[in-house]
Amino acid sequence: MLTLMPGEVTLEQLENLWRTGAAARLDPSTASAIATSAARIASAAKGEDAVYGVNTGFGKLSSVRIASEDTATLQRNLILSHCCGVGDPLPVETTRLMMALKLLSLGRGASGVRPEIIALIEGMLEHGVTPVVPEQGSVGASGDLAPLAHMAAVMIGEGEAVFEGQRQPGADALTAAGLFPITLGAKEGLALINGTQFSTALGLVGLFRAMTCLRTAIVTGAMSTDAIMGSTAPTRAEIHSLRGHTGQIEVAKAMRELLDGSEIRESHREGDDRVQDPYCIRCQPQVTGAALDLLRFAGRTLITEANAVTDNPLVLSDGTIVSGGNFHAEPVAFAADQIALAVAEIGAIAQRRIALMVDPALSFGLPPFLTPQAGLNSGLMIAEVTTAALMSENKHLAAPCSVDSTPTSANQEDHVSMAAHGARRLMLMTRNLSVILGVEALCGAQGIEFRAPLVTSAPLARTIEVLRRHVETMGADRYLAPDLEKARRLVEDSTLVTAAGLGVAA
Repeated sequence: MLTLMPGEVTLEQLENLWRTGAAARLDPSTASAIATSAARIASAAKGEDAVYGVNTGFGKLSSVRIASEDTATLQRNLILSHCCGVGDPLPVETTRLMMALKLLSLGRGASGVRPEIIALIEGMLEHGVTPVVPEQGSVGASGDLAPLAHMAAVMIGEGEAVFEGQRQPGADALTAAGLFPITLGAKEGLALINGTQFSTALGLVGLFRAMTCLRTAIVTGAMSTDAIMGSTAPTRAEIHSLRGHTGQIEVAKAMRELLDGSEIRESHREGDDRVQDPYCIRCQPQVTGAALDLLRFAGRTLITEANAVTDNPLVLSDGTIVSGGNFHAEPVAFAADQIALAVAEIGAIAQRRIALMVDPALSFGLPPFLTPQAGLNSGLMIAEVTTAALMSENKHLAAPCSVDSTPTSANQEDHVSMAAHGARRLMLMTRNLSVILGVEALCGAQGIEFRAPLVTSAPLARTIEVLRRHVETMGADRYLAPDLEKARRLVEDSTLVTAAGLGVAA
């Protein structure tokens, strides 16, 4: 059980929650602020003054006054009418992260929900009741309305949920877990759906997966460098300190450490008539380091958003209830676009390293397509083509989503962020990148093995040893799709990074 303090949660805590499926609850110190704001909303619901979403309709219907006796019906209707999501369900672990983010937002004590709302979300996380949330339907303002409505629907005994691996009606899932649906009070339905937690959760998962890929790319890039007998001179520390970019400096340092002690490298310090390696080898610190800096920048945006209050209206510290626009997910949309750019570029330069290794004109003595009997065997020829296809797909997917907008809700919500699908595309992009890097690992290992009796460095030797426990060296041609899948998984679960002993922080 993770205890979360709103406003202070870290990326590491959220990644741990996502990866482990741990339950989460708010720090008990949040109770007072939550109760105070709930009391203020309850008072406003009984008052004469119009307060948006408390005693009025929503969006374009905000001018319609709602009687106090209709408060519960208003909130229930809001949830049911907004359950318009379509597409595949969000993965369970991502939905749980989204729910934890909603806890963090409500826990700031500015949303006006009762403690019972908090307790139910905590109970669902603890007992494994996970709403079925379709992936499509949000434009990223006025919050992630449709996806979050599917979460809230389960809380009122509607919708669907997964419990103990079974998809079932939400009410049945709650009952099976010993939980009970809740009747929503004033503003509570609005507080649950009017926020950026769906987009932010997807953005965070994209960030976590992208960082795993980036660390792996440093390892596979070092393998490629040794496989083609590339130079380590471009990783010298002074080169990178003269430029000053933190990510570049760190990637160069990591590559020096990974290649240190390689007999392959030492064998061609003298007598090698190549003056410079191609950019995909020589400029790895510059490209991967720039991606590292960009991912860290996006991470700072996303962790700020994860700790933010993003519903509307808000109960401010002086007791006033004010409508604003924190539900607009523009920061998340920008962060998602930045992550997409980094993912596309990590894959683009990795694909060129793969192409280098399979091309006998460029690989410095490696056999064509890294096969011992080229012609009779095609080796890794089409594996390289697959990576080219995925690289190209990622380039198209990297086009910015944040610059798009379309008016919704009868022009009341006339500029939206498109953060939701901007973040959702990161799942496919990072999967594509994991395949590219998996293939690079296979090619790098194969190339290094062709350099025998010379051996690579100790970190890279350990990496190849672990890789070979899952994928055998390729001799004669064989059915390759399962090998590519195994290699992808070794990227996604950080097996190769762990084997190499690489430590590059997020």
